[in-house]
Amino acid sequence: MLADFLAPGLDLVFVGYNPGECSARLGHYYAGSNNLFWPLLHDSGLVADPLTFEDDHRILQYGIGLTDLVKRSSRSSADLRPQETRDGAEEVRRKLLAYQPRLACFNGKGIFERVFGRPCQPGAQPECIGRTATFVVPSTSARNGRLRRPQKLAYFQELRRCLEQLKAA
Repeated sequence: MLADFLAPGLDLVFVGYNPGECSARLGHYYAGSNNLFWPLLHDSGLVADPLTFEDDHRILQYGIGLTDLVKRSSRSSADLRPQETRDGAEEVRRKLLAYQPRLACFNGKGIFERVFGRPCQPGAQPECIGRTATFVVPSTSARNGRLRRPQKLAYFQELRRCLEQLKAA
């Protein structure tokens, strides 16, 4: 199980599905060798420094937090039990209400759909959790091969612009 990186006053919190086996084994978020999370975070301009999974403990320095829908690791999110995801959706809502970041980004539309109970497309969403706006990026997992890196990067750049607008408001 990976500990959350959450604190009051964050600009952005990423919500993942659950830790993969590699992340659980290494004890770091998004540790899979083909996961694009860390490169996209930097390439989009959300963080100034190139980070790797080994730097996940530094993420709070950038006003960014990390959590998961389900804390139990698995080979695939398909291995999770329905009750785990229902309970996880309530826990994510509770965490976001408690910490109130400006923006919550769901790393994969399936996570958002579990929390809000409706289909979605990547991008800004109309729902808020308390004062927290919501956004969906395509999963950065290598298992999500439908979109290539440039397409995923475009969503991360859109996320950065959305966050900049929220900070300016």
